[in-house]
Amino acid sequence: MTSLEGLVPGIVDAHLHQWNPRTTPWAATRLSKLYRFIPGIGDRIFPMVVPQSDREYVLTPNTVGRLYEPPQYLADAAAVPTIAGVRIDTVVHMESHWRAAGLSGTTASVTRDSAVDETRYVEGLPFGVGQTPRLGAIVAHADPRVERFGQLLDDHLEVSDRLRGVRWITTRHPDPRVRDGVDADGILATSAFLKGFQEVARRKLVFDAFVYSHQLYDVATLAREFPEVTIVVDHLGAPVGIFGPVGARTGQSASARADILRLWRERMVTLAAYPNVKVKLSGLALPILGYGRERWGNIGSRATLAEMIGPLVHHLMWHFGSDRIMFGSNFPIDKPNATIDMMVGALVDLLADRGDYVLRNVFRETALRVYRIDPPPSV
Repeated sequence: MTSLEGLVPGIVDAHLHQWNPRTTPWAATRLSKLYRFIPGIGDRIFPMVVPQSDREYVLTPNTVGRLYEPPQYLADAAAVPTIAGVRIDTVVHMESHWRAAGLSGTTASVTRDSAVDETRYVEGLPFGVGQTPRLGAIVAHADPRVERFGQLLDDHLEVSDRLRGVRWITTRHPDPRVRDGVDADGILATSAFLKGFQEVARRKLVFDAFVYSHQLYDVATLAREFPEVTIVVDHLGAPVGIFGPVGARTGQSASARADILRLWRERMVTLAAYPNVKVKLSGLALPILGYGRERWGNIGSRATLAEMIGPLVHHLMWHFGSDRIMFGSNFPIDKPNATIDMMVGALVDLLADRGDYVLRNVFRETALRVYRIDPPPSV
């Protein structure tokens, strides 16, 4: 069994979420207020009160309804050294788009205040204490269309010197029962977005793009307009339904899933032509890829996960190369379907034959370089 011991001093997890739903309500879903109380109600009521689109996105309310901070992550990552030979020593926090309690809307002012508050909250978490990994970088929530967007970025930068990028979830799907992150198509290519995005370029920040696979040409537009900005495609490009049925009609048959794969492959080849585009091997167990709908998990084993994601990973490696690819756990969103050590192990199994250079890039060097993370003093 291949180990990372001796290849890297530790793994960089380039996609981690943290929240405390009792004090920092998560607003990546329309029902964040309800999720706060669901752990006290139980899983049984979850299907009765939450739309299918949200149920399929998180599988269980435990994912977003319970505290998830460095001690909880440390417990989830505890088995990684037994698989990889090294522990996760650095993380990149990814915005979770939450807002203040009691608010039902998402006006620009609400988003602005709560986004900066989230950055402040993350800076105060006990990363780097004991065996918990250090916080290497923060990717904050920011919508380039809002007024005084440049000032918003400066507010983030004032709160944290670890700020390295921004993200705004722009997922939107034609299937009415697949969860949308925005209420309009093609936002990344609109004049309002592109005008605001100039402020990202001026500050030399990274942009993490979370779109579904049929939206990847919008990312290509952004990459063409701003070749100086590093753009990271999250979650393999999120080919919804590629492994099984989701929503009302997505991935319902083998031929439909083959079409999803074919179109994903074509779009990724297009994106690979832009050197400023990188890809994150995150969301490997993202429920909306179509693993299933049972809240107790749908993958089963490291070997099964490797078999399913193998064609995607190898396609990305062939067209992007390891110096443009990095690992991210997407925890705790992926937790119902797979453990972190299962994901690390599956990727090691898939990439070991490609050599030490590839393993070093995917599990450490690419993330350090893209997010401009200094190695720890002992390295």
